[in-house]
Amino acid sequence: MHIVRFVSPLTGVDAVGVDDGADVVELSGVTTIGELLRSSSGELRERCAAADGTRHPSGSVRRLAPVDGLMEVWAAGVTYRRSREARVLESERAADVYELVYDAERPELFFKSVAWKVTGDGGRIAVRADSEIDVPEPELGLVLNTAGEIVGYTVVDDVSSRTIEGVNPLYLPQAKIYLGACAVGPAIRPAWEVSDPYALDITLTIARGGETVWDGKSSTSELHRRLDELAGYLFRADVFPDGAVLATGTSLVPDLPFTLQDGDTVTIGIAEVGTLTTTVVRGVPSS
Repeated sequence: MHIVRFVSPLTGVDAVGVDDGADVVELSGVTTIGELLRSSSGELRERCAAADGTRHPSGSVRRLAPVDGLMEVWAAGVTYRRSREARVLESERAADVYELVYDAERPELFFKSVAWKVTGDGGRIAVRADSEIDVPEPELGLVLNTAGEIVGYTVVDDVSSRTIEGVNPLYLPQAKIYLGACAVGPAIRPAWEVSDPYALDITLTIARGGETVWDGKSSTSELHRRLDELAGYLFRADVFPDGAVLATGTSLVPDLPFTLQDGDTVTIGIAEVGTLTTTVVRGVPSS
């Protein structure tokens, strides 16, 4: 089962439903993912099990990013050894900060995107025109309700400028928070259906002109932090009235000087969760 946000083929209006693999069943009385995330984990499970609204064949609906309303996307950094190594290698002046945060008690957390800027499956991600080295960062996303419970999982692409962050860690917002830098989707896999979130294979494929130019595979088993620990730090001093998505860091980073190019296709797969495919544009994406 997946929780999906989609455009209703009947009304053309955004809707929320449950995809059982054959049909998408609308959740009656629910119009946004944010509304669902105001429920406890138990209540959310009951609402999904009781879905009895209009049914649509799964292949007939256009899926939207499962982020809306007042939801926010946040991200954790340097949570895998590979990420630490990549950050140290690219940093020109402050490599030690990445070494220190990897083993620190407090994780690195940073704001990534508001809901309206998030790209969904089949959409476009962007690389900055003022950056030379830009990469996708495939990450397991935690879907958190208003109480901070992990109620689901999704796929996140934390697109990043290695050029800009590498000059100075204080440039991280410019390297990671801009239009087209965040993709989420294609849906939410309920947490109660994933037996072990620390044993999920993650794959990344980058295609250019119909040819694969980079691919790699890793696993959440390599994660250096606990998922509930990351969620706990996010909710320590903040509130999320419509819940949040927290990307948990990447373990797949192409070696320098690889960079994304205009027209590339990026495909991220996470076992049991889903596959997120996007196309790269250079500069600010047009509407």
